[in-house]
Amino acid sequence: MSRWSILITLAVLACVPLLTSANTVLNFLVGALIIALAGQGWNILGGLGGQLSFGHAAFYGTGAYVTALLQHRYGINAWVGAGVGILGGAAVGVAIGALVFRAGLRGSYFALVTLAFAEVLRILANAAEFTGGAAGLLVRLDQRDANFQFTSRTVFFYVVLVCVAAVLLLTWWISRSRFGAQLVAVRENEEAARALGIDTFTVKLRAMALSASITAAAGVLYLQYYLYIDSGLVYGTGVSVAALLAPVVGGVGTVLGPVLGAIALEALGEGTRLIAGPIAGIDQVLFGLLLVAAIAFLPGGLAGSRKAAR
Repeated sequence: MSRWSILITLAVLACVPLLTSANTVLNFLVGALIIALAGQGWNILGGLGGQLSFGHAAFYGTGAYVTALLQHRYGINAWVGAGVGILGGAAVGVAIGALVFRAGLRGSYFALVTLAFAEVLRILANAAEFTGGAAGLLVRLDQRDANFQFTSRTVFFYVVLVCVAAVLLLTWWISRSRFGAQLVAVRENEEAARALGIDTFTVKLRAMALSASITAAAGVLYLQYYLYIDSGLVYGTGVSVAALLAPVVGGVGTVLGPVLGAIALEALGEGTRLIAGPIAGIDQVLFGLLLVAAIAFLPGGLAGSRKAAR
């Protein structure tokens, strides 16, 4: 995928607030781009590296909780807290990766272990008084740019868009770099990659750290937009499902796939809530059906189908 495709997509998104300032549209786009960011984090590890995770909520939730706790408990500036939150997510990724990759787990075993770690963190956050327990954490409203809170949704939209743009360009560069080639080699045949002299453990651990930090950044943005989190919102399986589905629907291993998939998912979710109303779990049912349909009829995702059509 060329740089021009990425730049054109970003330019189109950047023009939306110039055409409308409706809160409904901006809320939709911010939500979709946060999912896209988490999905791009998953895509680096799962799409390029072939390490399929079912537990990216572990990193998303850590980024959100660390940032919230630093503000809520210690009064630390939100921008500083955001940086620490991203580092916290990366640290969790390195810790999980070091344990899992050293044990040689891969495939379904790797997926289930990551899911288990995310669930353990959710239970701990829900039970611990320090993290607010089941009541969650509410960040004090203080709408100042210096406090990572903005009076205009448009400003926050552009902040999220810049983050997505940076990660898209990073992913594009990785896909053409030596590190990217090593990731693909590990994905295709780890034993052969090891025989060629590639340090597969280090390559996978670097991918895990990068993937976790990007996903943690998505959690930070979620916190700063809504100013409230609880364990179910940021450590729940719904986060891991969204992070997985965005690249699967959009195109696993492609640069723009997570963005296209996230917009499709958010549109499906909003449409479902509009039509079905307050039916509990209906969006998850449709997400599951969408996953089956994407695998069966669009194995290359939306980005892959666009390429095939040409």
